[in-house]
Amino acid sequence: MAVHFHEEDLPAGALGPGAVAVDTETMGLITPRDRLCVVQISDGSGDEHLVRFGPDSDYAAPNLKAVLGDPSRLKLYHFARFDLAAIQHYLGVVAAPVYCTKIASRLVRTYTDRHGLKDLARELVGAEISKQQQSSDWGGPALSDAQREYAASDVRYLHGMKEELDKRLAREGRTALAQACFDFLPHRAALDLAGWPETDIFAHA
Repeated sequence: MAVHFHEEDLPAGALGPGAVAVDTETMGLITPRDRLCVVQISDGSGDEHLVRFGPDSDYAAPNLKAVLGDPSRLKLYHFARFDLAAIQHYLGVVAAPVYCTKIASRLVRTYTDRHGLKDLARELVGAEISKQQQSSDWGGPALSDAQREYAASDVRYLHGMKEELDKRLAREGRTALAQACFDFLPHRAALDLAGWPETDIFAHA
């Protein structure tokens, strides 16, 4: 298992076939203001790839965009809504089809209100994740070893978590409902970018 670091793009042929786990690190939570700094991606084989973008980046990244925009590759996220918006805004790619472990968790782990990545990793795959670097400066001139490990851990367990969540969705008869939610996520991200981030447009009032 290794963490591979790249500047501005993913090397060609870095990933094997099949679903990829994806996450992003940004300068903050307001997508148009807070630039995309890092995209983490893993094919589930044990290696993680971190692609860092500088403050003057043009976000060309043809190899990374080809993977993210490939309609034959499922993209696994935890809280896909945010990552989809960041990727669409900065890279110009709708990174779908989508699977979101946070949504799957909310549909089947109704016995708890703890749906964070750290909680899911502990319960579903027996892994401990440190969130210490979550609010660190991702736009600095260099990423620390702690930041690199944190970023890699955000995609390291998503394949295993999906496998367990799929079993529970099937057991509770909610697989189709989950898929409908996943299918809507790119549109939810588009609504966020278009100016409706906190508005439930389905609500009566």
